[in-house]
Amino acid sequence: MSGSRRIARRQFLGRSAATAALTIAAPHVLGGAGRVAPSDRIRVGYLGSGTQGLRNLMEALPRQELHIAAICDPNRASNDYPEWGRNEIRDRIRKFLGDPSYGEGVAGCRCGREVGLEVTRRYYDAHRDAMGVRECKGYVDFRDMLEKEKDLDALYVMTPEHLHGTLVLTAMRLGKHVITHKALANVLHEVELAAETAEKSKVATHLFCAASMETTPLIREWIEAGAIGPVREVHNWSSRPFWPQGMTSLPSETPPVPEGFVWDLWLGPAPHRAYHPAYTHAVFRGWYDFGTGALGDMGHYSFFQIFNIL
Repeated sequence: MSGSRRIARRQFLGRSAATAALTIAAPHVLGGAGRVAPSDRIRVGYLGSGTQGLRNLMEALPRQELHIAAICDPNRASNDYPEWGRNEIRDRIRKFLGDPSYGEGVAGCRCGREVGLEVTRRYYDAHRDAMGVRECKGYVDFRDMLEKEKDLDALYVMTPEHLHGTLVLTAMRLGKHVITHKALANVLHEVELAAETAEKSKVATHLFCAASMETTPLIREWIEAGAIGPVREVHNWSSRPFWPQGMTSLPSETPPVPEGFVWDLWLGPAPHRAYHPAYTHAVFRGWYDFGTGALGDMGHYSFFQIFNIL
């Protein structure tokens, strides 16, 4: 909230005869040092509880100014998500919740809506004294979430790439602020629409990615000072991809849709096709309809630095 609003509220309370009664209220009700009053919190709808979604969720939850009020994912929960390392997600959650027994006996990497809800609710319950009472509801369909949670201030988008454009455009057209994981969309036209809509809507927007490195300004100073002379070439490489990509033919098998997974919602605006695990989770990046390949996944990390430096 703006400083003028806080001053106005403080002045009002100072002139009110009810001010004395406020001294008996708990600190988390009014805010105070290190706390944000409920009326000043940013109510967030969190979209996507896969591996990357959970990683970012655990960074967002401790922020006093954010209230993760809803979590939406068409997958209820499953143990088939790929990780950066064995038990990486489970161990992160254990450390975050302070529970060394979390996920005991669960084979594979478990993610999905129920996992995001559990992590959120347990964290808020454990920090109620410092953060106040904060509830979080779960949704399968983001449209249902927006219909029932009309007081959401912002959306935090951590879904597969083919849903980004649809979600950020919907948010901005409803006047809601939006932060989205890279890429902005997997279709150029949707990228252009998102940029135009952001300009018109005037809401706060942000493309989230780990793109700003502390070394970038220093290297730029060296280059501008002529430390290595004129830069004529930049050689850029990546260890990606870690997954199949460049596929041109659809799988011939038609396995059943896993229980608790709403396939049509996961497809979203993409052309309909029968479910197959070759499309979901991190593998989506290798399909034209769902991802942007290794360049879309990793290009911004290094290209952003090169763009800023040169």
